[in-house]
Amino acid sequence: MNTDPELVELADGRRLDVHVSGPEGGFPLLFHHGTPGAGTPIRALERAAQERQLRLVAISRPGYGRSTRREGRQVLDVVQDSEAVLQALGADRCLVAGWSGGGPHALACAARLPGVAAALVIAGVAPSDGEGLDWMAGMGQGNIDEFGAADEGPAALREFLDAEREQLKDISAENIAASLESLLPEVDRAVLTEEFAQDLAASFHEGLRDGVDGWLDDDLAFVAPWGFDLGEVGVATAIWQGSEDLMVPYAHGRWLSTRVPGASVHLVEGEGHLSIGIGAMGAMLDELVAAAGL
Repeated sequence: MNTDPELVELADGRRLDVHVSGPEGGFPLLFHHGTPGAGTPIRALERAAQERQLRLVAISRPGYGRSTRREGRQVLDVVQDSEAVLQALGADRCLVAGWSGGGPHALACAARLPGVAAALVIAGVAPSDGEGLDWMAGMGQGNIDEFGAADEGPAALREFLDAEREQLKDISAENIAASLESLLPEVDRAVLTEEFAQDLAASFHEGLRDGVDGWLDDDLAFVAPWGFDLGEVGVATAIWQGSEDLMVPYAHGRWLSTRVPGASVHLVEGEGHLSIGIGAMGAMLDELVAAAGL
């Protein structure tokens, strides 16, 4: 399994940092990471993908890690970047998945990226202007503070994120749970140990290595129009959400489940933002593969 990063050169001169693992001839699974973060390996996901003969393709979004910033990007812009990555890999079809802040980007691909066979959204963010959705209700205090700063504008948000980066850019696996205290129910604390804690810390280190540009642009994109309508999603899409989630509240999953056409919905009692992905990764990928008819 090759987990060395690759840099994909784009037509506009930007570069995207991409981590590819799994069998060379495997069907591509395009994975969109959380916020903040990077396309560094999540070993539980890598193993689950490899067991199903999938080729995992994880992109660091613009502004994270070694990926060139795309200032002012909206969620939909991920489609153009994803298409370029698939072309670089010589692939014309793929599965797509997104966890947390990667959820909107997976939905954008499900709506507009040619060749998507099926999609998976794990604890994904809903649109901030969603009709009938109280978007921040149920978030932990850390996220309330963060998106309150986003509502004030880029300068206030950058000041907030710069301070947060100081805690996360060199965080140890042992200290990561304490640093996210207001955002972690007990069920998430239970999985944030050893390997997964190491992988999440590595994602923070890489994503924030040079600053907060990617994080800032993600947050601003979430609270702005996404650039597409969820009604455009025309491929089989699974939505998974836990009732104890303090990062992306349960209401987001419920809201998305009624707006994504024909979605397969898993609103799971007792699971959190992290635990739902770690605990059900195999079942999620089995459903994704079956939905695509692979």
